[in-house]
Amino acid sequence: MKVFVLLRKNIISIVFLLFVICLVIFSNSNLVATANGLKLWANNVVPSLFPFFVAVELLSNTNVVYYLSKLLDKFMKPIFNVPGVGAFPFIMGLISGYPVGAKIVSNLYENGSCTKDEAERLLCFTNNSGPLFIMGTVGISFYSNSVIGLILLLTHICASITVGIVLGLISRKRKNNFKNINNSSIQKKKDLKVSDLGEVLGNSILNSIKTILMIGGFVTIFSVVISILQRTKILVMISSFFANTFGFNQDLVLGFITGLIEFTNGLSIISNIHLKAISTNIILSSFILGFGGISITLQVLSIIAKSKLSIKKYVLGKLLHGLIATLYTFLILMIPIFNFNL
Repeated sequence: MKVFVLLRKNIISIVFLLFVICLVIFSNSNLVATANGLKLWANNVVPSLFPFFVAVELLSNTNVVYYLSKLLDKFMKPIFNVPGVGAFPFIMGLISGYPVGAKIVSNLYENGSCTKDEAERLLCFTNNSGPLFIMGTVGISFYSNSVIGLILLLTHICASITVGIVLGLISRKRKNNFKNINNSSIQKKKDLKVSDLGEVLGNSILNSIKTILMIGGFVTIFSVVISILQRTKILVMISSFFANTFGFNQDLVLGFITGLIEFTNGLSIISNIHLKAISTNIILSSFILGFGGISITLQVLSIIAKSKLSIKKYVLGKLLHGLIATLYTFLILMIPIFNFNL
Protein backbone atom coordinates (compact mmCIF):
# COMPACT_ATOMS: atom_id res chain seq x y z
CA MET A 1 0.00 0.00 0.00
CA LYS A 2 2.84 2.37 0.87
CA VAL A 3 4.44 1.59 -2.49
CA PHE A 4 1.31 2.70 -4.38
CA VAL A 5 1.06 5.88 -2.31
CA LEU A 6 4.73 6.61 -2.99
CA LEU A 7 4.27 5.98 -6.71
CA ARG A 8 1.21 8.23 -6.84
CA LYS A 9 3.04 11.08 -5.12
CA ASN A 10 6.00 10.80 -7.47
CA ILE A 11 4.19 9.90 -10.68
CA ILE A 12 5.31 13.06 -12.50
CA SER A 13 8.95 12.52 -11.49
CA ILE A 14 8.73 8.90 -12.68
CA VAL A 15 7.26 9.95 -16.03
CA PHE A 16 10.03 12.50 -16.54
CA LEU A 17 12.66 9.88 -15.65
CA LEU A 18 11.18 7.40 -18.13
CA PHE A 19 11.17 10.14 -20.75
CA VAL A 20 14.90 10.76 -20.27
CA ILE A 21 15.62 7.01 -20.45
CA CYS A 22 13.62 6.73 -23.69
CA LEU A 23 15.51 9.71 -25.12
CA VAL A 24 18.72 7.73 -24.69
CA ILE A 25 17.39 4.34 -25.84
CA PHE A 26 15.65 5.69 -28.96
CA SER A 27 18.16 8.44 -29.69
CA ASN A 28 18.28 7.83 -33.46
CA SER A 29 14.53 8.07 -34.03
CA ASN A 30 14.29 10.94 -31.55
CA LEU A 31 16.78 12.95 -33.59
CA VAL A 32 14.57 12.51 -36.65
CA ALA A 33 11.44 13.40 -34.65
CA THR A 34 13.11 16.52 -33.26
CA ALA A 35 14.15 17.63 -36.74
CA ASN A 36 10.63 17.01 -38.06
CA GLY A 37 9.12 18.95 -35.17
CA LEU A 38 11.41 21.91 -35.81
CA LYS A 39 10.61 21.82 -39.54
CA LEU A 40 6.89 21.74 -38.78
CA TRP A 41 7.30 24.72 -36.45
CA ALA A 42 9.51 26.72 -38.82
CA ASN A 43 7.54 26.01 -42.00
CA ASN A 44 3.96 26.11 -40.68
CA VAL A 45 3.67 27.62 -37.20
CA VAL A 46 6.01 30.61 -37.43
CA PRO A 47 4.71 31.95 -40.79
CA SER A 48 1.06 31.62 -39.78
CA LEU A 49 1.21 32.75 -36.15
CA PHE A 50 4.15 35.10 -35.61
CA PRO A 51 2.69 38.03 -37.61
CA PHE A 52 -0.56 37.70 -35.64
CA PHE A 53 1.28 37.73 -32.33
CA VAL A 54 3.05 40.96 -33.32
CA ALA A 55 -0.25 42.45 -34.55
CA VAL A 56 -1.99 41.59 -31.27
CA GLU A 57 0.80 43.17 -29.26
CA LEU A 58 0.70 46.31 -31.40
CA LEU A 59 -3.10 46.62 -31.17
CA SER A 60 -2.90 46.17 -27.41
CA ASN A 61 -0.95 49.42 -27.25
CA THR A 62 -3.69 51.31 -29.07
CA ASN A 63 -7.32 52.15 -28.30
CA VAL A 64 -8.67 49.52 -30.72
CA VAL A 65 -9.77 47.27 -27.84
CA TYR A 66 -11.40 50.22 -26.08
CA TYR A 67 -13.47 51.30 -29.08
CA LEU A 68 -14.25 47.70 -30.08
CA SER A 69 -15.58 46.98 -26.60
CA LYS A 70 -17.80 50.08 -26.76
CA LEU A 71 -19.07 49.21 -30.22
CA LEU A 72 -19.76 45.50 -29.72
CA ASP A 73 -20.90 45.41 -26.10
CA LYS A 74 -24.54 45.41 -27.22
CA PHE A 75 -23.86 42.21 -29.19
CA MET A 76 -21.42 40.33 -26.94
CA LYS A 77 -23.45 40.77 -23.75
CA PRO A 78 -26.78 39.30 -24.96
CA ILE A 79 -25.18 36.54 -27.05
CA PHE A 80 -22.26 35.37 -24.90
CA ASN A 81 -22.88 37.20 -21.59
CA VAL A 82 -19.40 38.75 -21.73
CA PRO A 83 -18.42 42.43 -22.05
CA GLY A 84 -17.71 44.00 -25.43
CA VAL A 85 -13.97 43.66 -24.81
CA GLY A 86 -14.45 39.92 -25.47
CA ALA A 87 -14.95 40.72 -29.16
CA PHE A 88 -11.21 41.32 -29.57
CA PRO A 89 -10.02 37.80 -28.58
CA PHE A 90 -13.04 36.29 -30.35
CA ILE A 91 -12.24 37.93 -33.69
CA MET A 92 -8.47 37.50 -33.44
CA GLY A 93 -8.87 33.91 -32.26
CA LEU A 94 -10.97 33.07 -35.33
CA ILE A 95 -8.65 34.66 -37.89
CA SER A 96 -5.30 33.62 -36.39
CA GLY A 97 -5.23 30.25 -34.57
CA TYR A 98 -4.12 28.47 -31.41
CA PRO A 99 -3.12 29.90 -28.92
CA VAL A 100 -3.64 33.58 -29.87
CA GLY A 101 -7.09 33.73 -28.27
CA ALA A 102 -5.78 32.39 -24.96
CA LYS A 103 -2.96 34.96 -24.89
CA ILE A 104 -5.37 37.87 -25.47
CA VAL A 105 -7.87 36.64 -22.86
CA SER A 106 -5.09 36.21 -20.31
CA ASN A 107 -3.92 39.78 -20.98
CA LEU A 108 -7.46 41.15 -20.65
CA TYR A 109 -7.98 39.41 -17.32
CA GLU A 110 -4.64 40.56 -15.94
CA ASN A 111 -5.53 44.13 -16.98
CA GLY A 112 -8.85 43.88 -15.13
CA SER A 113 -10.97 44.17 -18.29
CA CYS A 114 -13.07 41.10 -17.45
CA THR A 115 -13.91 38.93 -14.46
CA LYS A 116 -12.44 35.48 -13.77
CA ASP A 117 -15.69 33.79 -14.81
CA GLU A 118 -15.85 35.78 -18.04
CA ALA A 119 -12.19 35.09 -18.84
CA GLU A 120 -12.58 31.34 -18.28
CA ARG A 121 -15.63 31.24 -20.55
CA LEU A 122 -13.87 33.37 -23.17
CA LEU A 123 -10.98 30.90 -23.19
CA CYS A 124 -13.36 28.11 -24.22
CA PHE A 125 -14.63 29.73 -27.41
CA THR A 126 -12.01 32.31 -28.45
CA ASN A 127 -9.00 29.98 -28.62
CA ASN A 128 -9.51 28.29 -31.98
CA SER A 129 -7.75 26.80 -34.95
CA GLY A 130 -7.14 29.38 -37.67
CA PRO A 131 -8.54 29.44 -41.23
CA LEU A 132 -5.04 29.29 -42.75
CA PHE A 133 -4.40 25.98 -40.99
CA ILE A 134 -7.85 24.47 -41.57
CA MET A 135 -8.20 25.53 -45.21
CA GLY A 136 -4.55 25.37 -46.24
CA THR A 137 -2.92 22.61 -44.22
CA VAL A 138 -5.88 20.30 -43.51
CA GLY A 139 -8.11 20.95 -46.52
CA ILE A 140 -5.61 21.39 -49.34
CA SER A 141 -2.40 19.74 -48.05
CA PHE A 142 -3.89 16.80 -46.12
CA TYR A 143 -7.14 16.05 -47.97
CA SER A 144 -6.31 17.71 -51.33
CA ASN A 145 -9.83 19.12 -51.29
CA SER A 146 -10.64 22.77 -50.55
CA VAL A 147 -14.36 21.97 -50.05
CA ILE A 148 -13.50 19.65 -47.15
CA GLY A 149 -11.39 22.43 -45.66
CA LEU A 150 -14.28 24.87 -46.04
CA ILE A 151 -16.70 22.46 -44.31
CA LEU A 152 -14.29 21.93 -41.42
CA LEU A 153 -13.78 25.70 -41.08
CA LEU A 154 -17.52 26.41 -41.12
CA THR A 155 -18.34 23.76 -38.52
CA HIS A 156 -15.38 24.84 -36.39
CA ILE A 157 -16.57 28.47 -36.27
CA CYS A 158 -20.23 27.54 -35.73
CA ALA A 159 -19.27 25.17 -32.90
CA SER A 160 -17.16 27.91 -31.30
CA ILE A 161 -20.11 30.31 -31.36
CA THR A 162 -22.42 27.62 -29.98
CA VAL A 163 -20.06 26.90 -27.07
CA GLY A 164 -19.98 30.61 -26.23
CA ILE A 165 -23.79 30.81 -26.28
CA VAL A 166 -24.21 27.67 -24.15
CA LEU A 167 -21.70 28.83 -21.54
CA GLY A 168 -23.36 32.24 -21.50
CA LEU A 169 -26.75 30.68 -20.81
CA ILE A 170 -25.29 28.55 -18.01
CA SER A 171 -23.69 31.61 -16.39
CA ARG A 172 -27.04 33.43 -16.49
CA LYS A 173 -28.78 30.51 -14.80
CA ARG A 174 -26.24 30.74 -12.01
CA LYS A 175 -27.73 34.23 -11.48
CA ASN A 176 -24.39 35.96 -12.08
CA ASN A 177 -22.84 35.39 -8.69
CA PHE A 178 -19.72 36.92 -10.17
CA LYS A 179 -19.17 40.64 -10.14
CA ASN A 180 -19.53 42.08 -13.62
CA ILE A 181 -17.07 44.62 -14.94
CA ASN A 182 -18.57 47.54 -16.82
CA ASN A 183 -16.96 48.75 -20.02
CA SER A 184 -16.26 52.02 -18.29
CA SER A 185 -13.52 50.21 -16.35
CA ILE A 186 -11.59 49.76 -19.59
CA GLN A 187 -9.32 52.74 -19.58
CA LYS A 188 -8.61 54.64 -22.75
CA LYS A 189 -4.92 54.69 -23.58
CA LYS A 190 -2.87 57.69 -24.56
CA ASP A 191 -2.60 58.16 -28.30
CA LEU A 192 0.65 56.80 -29.71
CA LYS A 193 3.19 59.24 -31.06
CA VAL A 194 5.67 58.65 -33.87
CA SER A 195 8.46 58.74 -31.30
CA ASP A 196 6.85 55.79 -29.49
CA LEU A 197 6.73 53.48 -32.52
CA GLY A 198 10.26 52.14 -32.15
CA GLU A 199 9.81 51.12 -28.51
CA VAL A 200 6.30 49.72 -29.07
CA LEU A 201 7.35 47.69 -32.12
CA GLY A 202 10.48 46.42 -30.39
CA ASN A 203 8.58 45.28 -27.29
CA SER A 204 5.88 43.69 -29.47
CA ILE A 205 8.44 41.69 -31.42
CA LEU A 206 10.29 40.57 -28.27
CA ASN A 207 7.06 39.41 -26.58
CA SER A 208 5.97 37.64 -29.76
CA ILE A 209 9.32 35.87 -30.12
CA LYS A 210 9.02 34.60 -26.55
CA THR A 211 5.58 33.13 -27.25
CA ILE A 212 6.48 31.64 -30.63
CA LEU A 213 9.60 29.99 -29.16
CA MET A 214 7.46 28.48 -26.40
CA ILE A 215 5.11 27.03 -29.01
CA GLY A 216 8.07 25.69 -30.97
CA GLY A 217 9.29 23.89 -27.85
CA PHE A 218 5.89 22.25 -27.37
CA VAL A 219 5.64 21.16 -31.02
CA THR A 220 9.14 19.68 -30.96
CA ILE A 221 8.79 17.91 -27.60
CA PHE A 222 5.45 16.39 -28.55
CA SER A 223 6.90 15.18 -31.85
CA VAL A 224 9.50 13.32 -29.77
CA VAL A 225 6.85 12.03 -27.34
CA ILE A 226 4.78 10.61 -30.21
CA SER A 227 7.92 9.04 -31.69
CA ILE A 228 8.70 7.34 -28.36
CA LEU A 229 5.13 6.09 -27.99
CA GLN A 230 5.36 4.64 -31.49
CA ARG A 231 8.74 2.98 -30.90
CA THR A 232 7.58 1.45 -27.61
CA LYS A 233 4.41 0.21 -29.39
CA ILE A 234 2.26 1.86 -26.71
CA LEU A 235 0.11 3.67 -29.28
CA VAL A 236 -0.26 0.49 -31.33
CA MET A 237 -1.34 -1.54 -28.29
CA ILE A 238 -3.90 1.06 -27.22
CA SER A 239 -5.32 1.46 -30.72
CA SER A 240 -5.39 -2.32 -31.20
CA PHE A 241 -7.33 -2.75 -27.94
CA PHE A 242 -10.02 -0.24 -28.91
CA ALA A 243 -10.17 -1.48 -32.50
CA ASN A 244 -10.65 -5.10 -31.46
CA THR A 245 -13.04 -4.28 -28.60
CA PHE A 246 -15.38 -1.95 -30.53
CA GLY A 247 -14.73 -3.08 -34.10
CA PHE A 248 -13.11 0.17 -35.24
CA ASN A 249 -10.47 0.60 -37.93
CA GLN A 250 -7.13 0.38 -36.09
CA ASP A 251 -5.41 2.99 -38.25
CA LEU A 252 -8.23 5.46 -37.57
CA VAL A 253 -8.01 4.81 -33.84
CA LEU A 254 -4.24 5.29 -33.97
CA GLY A 255 -4.66 8.61 -35.80
CA PHE A 256 -7.37 9.75 -33.40
CA ILE A 257 -5.29 8.98 -30.29
CA THR A 258 -2.28 10.69 -31.87
CA GLY A 259 -4.50 13.71 -32.58
CA LEU A 260 -5.60 13.84 -28.95
CA ILE A 261 -1.91 14.16 -28.07
CA GLU A 262 -0.77 16.53 -30.85
CA PHE A 263 -3.44 17.50 -33.36
CA THR A 264 -1.29 18.24 -36.45
CA ASN A 265 0.29 14.77 -36.50
CA GLY A 266 -3.07 13.14 -35.78
CA LEU A 267 -4.84 15.02 -38.58
CA SER A 268 -2.07 14.04 -40.99
CA ILE A 269 -2.45 10.35 -40.11
CA ILE A 270 -6.26 10.39 -40.32
CA SER A 271 -6.33 12.16 -43.69
CA ASN A 272 -3.94 9.59 -45.20
CA ILE A 273 -6.13 6.60 -44.28
CA HIS A 274 -7.98 5.52 -47.42
CA LEU A 275 -11.53 4.45 -46.63
CA LYS A 276 -14.60 4.23 -48.85
CA ALA A 277 -16.46 6.20 -46.18
CA ILE A 278 -14.10 9.20 -46.09
CA SER A 279 -16.78 11.05 -44.13
CA THR A 280 -15.51 9.16 -41.07
CA ASN A 281 -12.06 10.71 -41.56
CA ILE A 282 -13.58 14.18 -41.92
CA ILE A 283 -15.78 13.84 -38.82
CA LEU A 284 -12.84 12.69 -36.67
CA SER A 285 -10.76 15.57 -38.02
CA SER A 286 -13.54 17.96 -37.00
CA PHE A 287 -13.43 16.76 -33.39
CA ILE A 288 -9.63 17.00 -33.18
CA LEU A 289 -9.64 20.54 -34.61
CA GLY A 290 -12.22 21.57 -32.01
CA PHE A 291 -10.52 19.91 -29.04
CA GLY A 292 -6.98 20.91 -30.01
CA GLY A 293 -5.12 18.10 -28.25
CA ILE A 294 -3.00 17.85 -25.12
CA SER A 295 -0.17 19.85 -26.71
CA ILE A 296 -2.42 22.90 -27.26
CA THR A 297 -3.90 22.49 -23.78
CA LEU A 298 -0.44 22.64 -22.21
CA GLN A 299 0.42 25.67 -24.33
CA VAL A 300 -2.69 27.40 -22.98
CA LEU A 301 -1.78 26.32 -19.44
CA SER A 302 1.65 27.89 -19.79
CA ILE A 303 0.03 31.16 -20.94
CA ILE A 304 -2.65 31.38 -18.22
CA ALA A 305 -0.51 30.01 -15.37
CA LYS A 306 0.23 33.45 -13.91
CA SER A 307 -3.41 34.57 -14.09
CA LYS A 308 -4.65 31.46 -12.22
CA LEU A 309 -7.47 30.82 -14.69
CA SER A 310 -8.99 27.32 -14.58
CA ILE A 311 -7.56 24.86 -17.12
CA LYS A 312 -10.28 22.34 -16.17
CA LYS A 313 -13.02 24.63 -17.49
CA TYR A 314 -10.99 25.17 -20.65
CA VAL A 315 -10.62 21.41 -21.26
CA LEU A 316 -14.35 20.82 -20.73
CA GLY A 317 -15.15 23.71 -23.04
CA LYS A 318 -12.89 22.37 -25.79
CA LEU A 319 -14.35 18.88 -25.43
CA LEU A 320 -17.78 20.44 -25.93
CA HIS A 321 -16.41 22.35 -28.93
CA GLY A 322 -15.12 19.12 -30.47
CA LEU A 323 -18.40 17.27 -29.91
CA ILE A 324 -20.55 20.07 -31.35
CA ALA A 325 -18.23 20.46 -34.35
CA THR A 326 -18.50 16.70 -34.91
CA LEU A 327 -22.30 16.91 -34.89
CA TYR A 328 -22.37 19.86 -37.30
CA THR A 329 -19.93 18.11 -39.65
CA PHE A 330 -22.00 14.93 -39.59
CA LEU A 331 -25.18 16.86 -40.46
CA ILE A 332 -23.50 18.69 -43.37
CA LEU A 333 -22.06 15.45 -44.76
CA MET A 334 -25.57 14.00 -44.76
CA ILE A 335 -26.43 16.48 -47.54
CA PRO A 336 -26.05 14.61 -50.88
CA ILE A 337 -23.89 17.28 -52.58
CA PHE A 338 -21.35 16.97 -49.78
CA ASN A 339 -21.09 13.19 -49.97
CA PHE A 340 -17.37 12.49 -50.45
CA ASN A 341 -17.65 8.69 -49.94
CA LEU A 342 -16.41 6.51 -52.78
